[in-house]
Amino acid sequence: MTDYKATLNLPNTTFPMKANLAQREPKILEKWQKNKVYESIRTAREGRKSFVLHDGPPYANGNIHIGHAVNKIIKDVIVKSKTMSGFDAPYVPGWDCHGLPIEHNVEKKVGKAGHKVDVKTFRQKCREYAAKQVAGQKTDFVRLGILGDWENPYLTMDFKTEANTVRALGKIAENGYLVRGFKPVYWSVVGGSALAEAEVEYQNKVSYSIYVRYAVADEADLSRRVEGEALAGEGPLSVLIWTTTPWTLPSSLAVSVNAELDYVIVQAGNERLIVAEALLEDVMACGSIEEYKVVGRVNGAALDKLSLQHPFYERQLPVILGDHVTTDAGTGCVHTAPDHGPEDFQVSQKYGIETLNNIQGDGTFHEGVEFFAGEHVYKVDDKIVALLEEKNVLYFQTKFEHSFPHCWRTKTPLIYRATPQWFITLNHNDLRQKIKSSIENVEWIPHWGEARIQGMVDGSPDWCVSRQRTWGVPITLFVHKQTQEMHPDTPALIEKVAQKIEQEGIDAWFDIDAKELLGDDADQYEKVTDTLDVWFDSGVTHHSVLRDRAGLHFPADLYLEGSDQHRGWFQSSLKTSMTINGEPPYKQVLTHGFTVDANGKKMSKSVGNVIPPQKVMNDLGADVLRLWVSATDFSAEMSVSDEILKRTADSYRRIRNTARFLLANLEGFNPETDLVPVNDLIALDCWAVSRASELQKEIVDSYDTYQLHNIYQKLHNFCIVDMGGFYLDIIKDRQYTTGANSVARRSAQTALYHIAEAFTRWIAPILSYTADELWDALPKTANREESVFLAEWYELPEAESVESVESVTDMNAEYWAVIAQVKDAVNKVIESKRNDGVISKSLTASVTLYCSGELLEQLSRLQDELRFVLITSSAIVSDSPVSELAEATDVEGLSVLVEANADEKCVRCWHQRPDVGQHAQHPELCGRCVDNIDGEGEVRYFA
Repeated sequence: MTDYKATLNLPNTTFPMKANLAQREPKILEKWQKNKVYESIRTAREGRKSFVLHDGPPYANGNIHIGHAVNKIIKDVIVKSKTMSGFDAPYVPGWDCHGLPIEHNVEKKVGKAGHKVDVKTFRQKCREYAAKQVAGQKTDFVRLGILGDWENPYLTMDFKTEANTVRALGKIAENGYLVRGFKPVYWSVVGGSALAEAEVEYQNKVSYSIYVRYAVADEADLSRRVEGEALAGEGPLSVLIWTTTPWTLPSSLAVSVNAELDYVIVQAGNERLIVAEALLEDVMACGSIEEYKVVGRVNGAALDKLSLQHPFYERQLPVILGDHVTTDAGTGCVHTAPDHGPEDFQVSQKYGIETLNNIQGDGTFHEGVEFFAGEHVYKVDDKIVALLEEKNVLYFQTKFEHSFPHCWRTKTPLIYRATPQWFITLNHNDLRQKIKSSIENVEWIPHWGEARIQGMVDGSPDWCVSRQRTWGVPITLFVHKQTQEMHPDTPALIEKVAQKIEQEGIDAWFDIDAKELLGDDADQYEKVTDTLDVWFDSGVTHHSVLRDRAGLHFPADLYLEGSDQHRGWFQSSLKTSMTINGEPPYKQVLTHGFTVDANGKKMSKSVGNVIPPQKVMNDLGADVLRLWVSATDFSAEMSVSDEILKRTADSYRRIRNTARFLLANLEGFNPETDLVPVNDLIALDCWAVSRASELQKEIVDSYDTYQLHNIYQKLHNFCIVDMGGFYLDIIKDRQYTTGANSVARRSAQTALYHIAEAFTRWIAPILSYTADELWDALPKTANREESVFLAEWYELPEAESVESVESVTDMNAEYWAVIAQVKDAVNKVIESKRNDGVISKSLTASVTLYCSGELLEQLSRLQDELRFVLITSSAIVSDSPVSELAEATDVEGLSVLVEANADEKCVRCWHQRPDVGQHAQHPELCGRCVDNIDGEGEVRYFA
């Protein structure tokens, strides 16, 4: 038998089938760094319309987790797709570098600032620690394939950024939004500092639930207030309060009731209790009191300023009126400690009731607090309950588990504590309403983000921006010792301080002598030593980074973070931008969900369901992780597990294999000499290019609208259905068997080339490493960009007509969709016959397609080339009566007869044809193979 292998156009490519991503990606990354790809992109896009995605800074502490990877990958995909669309889309990564967690870690190593180590040295150690954390996280982010200005990221601890943060504070103060106030704020007793709402998370906690008697000091006074007849009943008379925070009782200075509620005096055994009528039955049930009697009624308003006795101090306190009192739970009577609750503070202010400041910053009671001096709020509840029992004022006690505010950094319960703090007030100049109105001018993706942040702003208190920490940007203000007013030259002073910080860092403020700036006025002013909330640092990066960094602009086109940032960075950025600029810092805000395991459970080390991105990169490769992120609808929770990633790796292989087929069949193809004009392409090739063009429009639109999971689905479908299941399957014969330089082969190669060029760009934002490999394996052209990331979307040619010969019309997408349906239907019958042993494979079959009408006409257009579409040795279209042996199909009006072909097999193309053996020089070949070897070559029109 003659070996005709050399006469075939067998596929060949340097692009390997086996990805070995974990080993190959680091080498590709080295190439990007050596060739300065990111810098080249900036040069190539200089002068183009810009698109700025402003990076929300991750905190510089600990290794990156899967959530970090999700966030950075989505950002990278968007930035790269915008670059492909021709935008100048820089990416400047950032880090949040100040704050409590860094302080805690440094304290573990060198001790507390001002104790074992001086404050200046402590700050330097914090700076060094943060820098080390940044370096570690940066390595992992870069390994993920994220392109950006990694050599020049923005760090909130950079001297210039610290200086600009101070300048932002000055702008806010100058515009009247920075005020000093003394009121309760969330306080971390472990961190020793005030916290903002954004730093609070809720965890379950077991607390006391107690009901306490506050004795009425003047029974005659109460009797005068009671409706109708004089006060009845007998025994001790008390207002009954309910609380879940016994530790606040030493600071109790009033009892609040609601003026609109009706209250009853109830005889319960040998005592009388005052409670809201709506809660009477619940209160009696708590005390296991079955027999009781209402002996008096009084409206809440009538109880105003009634004197009560504190349950364990020799202190009388008033009943006051507050709208915050409800009948949701308790007794309708609320013990009021202005030190320890915003509502308590506000209602007490109306009555001129001041705070006591019983609790120190570390959570312990001051020495002067009777019974509890030196006790810690976390441990004092039992002692307070015991004292209440001893004083016979405890009506009922139990314990219950409930959601309670905790510090998001130290994970410890928070308390409300009244302290002097600096606030950004939402009441000045109608700021709250202006913020709410501005939200409507931003595009929120998903759309529910708008309602979410509207609700956050609506219920948001004034923002406490001061912290009592060592490692943070200082509040660079001088306040008058007597009036506590800011210095009248504050804007100018802040600029002088900012200039010093720009040169020396934040130590410049702590080191500076007030006289250097204030001269003779220095003795009248004190320097503020509080630091700024780290959310302020990141919240003003629109001012400290966007407005300062060359190549960026304000407002940013896009902010993109997790869904928790409506109460965090999105909100802090919005508030500060409105106070400084009067407009939002962003045009669009995109939110992604959190990562959960396959069962929807939160990732947790203790549960063992954590998926470290480092392990995924080392095992499967960064591109598989990137594909999983892009394939997942990130508008909701994102499920990830080893099994899910394994399935993603399978999908990756299908995409890679499709790309490899495209490249392998471009062997010997030179685009500059072999490209066939689109109007001269064989009909099926023209369809393939047209299909790619249609798909590209859909893909680019999905990139533009951030619907990445749609891109994955479209790509996957294109590879499996359009290419693997149809086009590539059909053209194999033509690719391999026609003449190397024939129009039939060059037409297919032209289509493959166009598709490969487009395909490589489609996947570049997502499968960046793989796209780089593909780019290097594509046929070289003179004007080719050095990197795929420098390229723009490929301009796919569009044919004026899909006609290949005059007799063929309308071979458009709809036509080929019908042919694809028929092919699929025939394949099912062939597969059935293979299973029955009638044939061994499709090329051993002869098929007859019984149909009529339009379908008959459509199939007949393909003439003898129908067999190449169906990949059978013979294919006949018939309008004769359907054979009894034919099988009906899913295609309406189509029945198919599959029979074993009795003709000889051509050893070159493997088709079984009646003319095999009729050519003396090539007795083992069919006629068309002889023509392809020795003659002018076969002519294809359609497939």
